[in-house]
Amino acid sequence: MKITFLGTGTSQGVPVISCPCRVCASTNKKDNRLRSSILIEHEGKVFVVDSGPDFRQQMLRENVQRLDGLIFTHSHKDHTAGMDDIRAFNYFMKKPMEVYATDFTQKKLREEFPYIFEKNDYPGIPELNFHSINGDTNFSVEGLEIIPINVLHYKMPVLGFRFGDFTYITDANLIPDEEKKKIYGTKYLVLNALRNEKHISHFTMKEAIDVAKEFKAETTYLTHISHQLGLHDEVSEQLPKGIELSYDGLKVSL
Repeated sequence: MKITFLGTGTSQGVPVISCPCRVCASTNKKDNRLRSSILIEHEGKVFVVDSGPDFRQQMLRENVQRLDGLIFTHSHKDHTAGMDDIRAFNYFMKKPMEVYATDFTQKKLREEFPYIFEKNDYPGIPELNFHSINGDTNFSVEGLEIIPINVLHYKMPVLGFRFGDFTYITDANLIPDEEKKKIYGTKYLVLNALRNEKHISHFTMKEAIDVAKEFKAETTYLTHISHQLGLHDEVSEQLPKGIELSYDGLKVSL
């Protein structure tokens, strides 16, 4: 299995529009962060977790020729806004896209993309098949077994996912104790780390590091990073051994 970090930024991405800060002005490619998403390649099948506003750009950058499933963590726009661009995969693969989401997220997708679900189909609109998932039941996508993990994004339930020895959690500021049992033993852990200052719905870098130390993964990658965290190279020098900043295009092979 191979994981590609399609995007590692927060809802506004980095650089932020019209921001003059040194991070947004950086010429280091690792300081340019599209909205958070990952690509999973497993036994000839390809899956994406979350299709944010940069989905089209991410698919072109990684030269993705097929997509067998789209899995959603939650319904916020920076994780769903690019779903319209599955149309290209519909056309070339000649079949609907298999979409995995909670009932609540499905409801929000129907509200955000009403034209997809209207009775009088318009030619060329996205075609998809919904599959309902929840945080309490494991599920399988094209032979890939997935363990869902319930986390909280302030008061909003969000799903993290464990794929074998790789666990992906974004948009969280609390992992309930009963859900932590699903994470122990993972070799690769991904956690959101928005910034250094306290935030109402995201882990700070310190909070993410403390959580990472609890699970003792071989490597923890921090994601969903804002320009407020600092320059990639400078922040990386401060991190404990085994904890790294992710960056767009990073690839991890299991």
